[in-house]
Amino acid sequence: MTLHIDKAGHGPIPLVMLHGWAMHGGVLAPLVEALGDKCTMYVVDLPGHGHSRDCELPLEPRACAAAIAALTPPAIWLGWSLGGLIALTAALDMPRQVRGLAMLCATPKFVRDASWPHGVDETLVHQLATDLETDYHATLERFLALEAMGSADPRAELRHLRTLVFERGEPDRRVLQEGIALLETGDRRAALPDLTVPSAWISGRRDRLVPPQAMQWSASQCAGRYHDTPQAGHAPFFAHADAVAQALQPLLATFE
Repeated sequence: MTLHIDKAGHGPIPLVMLHGWAMHGGVLAPLVEALGDKCTMYVVDLPGHGHSRDCELPLEPRACAAAIAALTPPAIWLGWSLGGLIALTAALDMPRQVRGLAMLCATPKFVRDASWPHGVDETLVHQLATDLETDYHATLERFLALEAMGSADPRAELRHLRTLVFERGEPDRRVLQEGIALLETGDRRAALPDLTVPSAWISGRRDRLVPPQAMQWSASQCAGRYHDTPQAGHAPFFAHADAVAQALQPLLATFE
């Protein structure tokens, strides 16, 4: 089975949109609505997620980027959370296909270490990987809670995430483990100065998974434009879709 990609909007600017770990393209609906007049969007369900659940591609950035590029026109690519690692890889490897890059609460390295003070504790990521094997639904619940932390109304956002996560069926456990491995080991910091396309780095000021400092630093390494979204957590497009859409405008203007 091939990747499932929804086409939405009727604007002149093509935009590929990639969701985060354990989610699907449907979670980005508020941002799709906010950009409908400006963009024609190609909203991807990544391998093993949503309507792409039976797609056997590995959740590996280069493999995913190549498959998505084969099914979409040259465009700006937007990646949220884990989807940002795929979008960044595509922008570095295929600048003719990826004309601009939007990183939404996404960073070139997710796990904290001695050289990277801005990431998540690696113990948390290791525990997620272990718990997936023993208590699948509880593990997803804990990750959703982490995503909702820091938002203006974390309880409401958590309820919303719970509703959405299984809206297109359960994600394949194979790709959930592959995604955890990618979050553990992925590191494209050294490649940021090689990024040749314009980029926007949009953070949530209250994000507890991807600190704004990580995104601000990343933007500085590639002459990207950094924007912070006040009052927002890890999923700013839920309650702040218009603010995210506005922050994207300078990048979208480069395609006009």
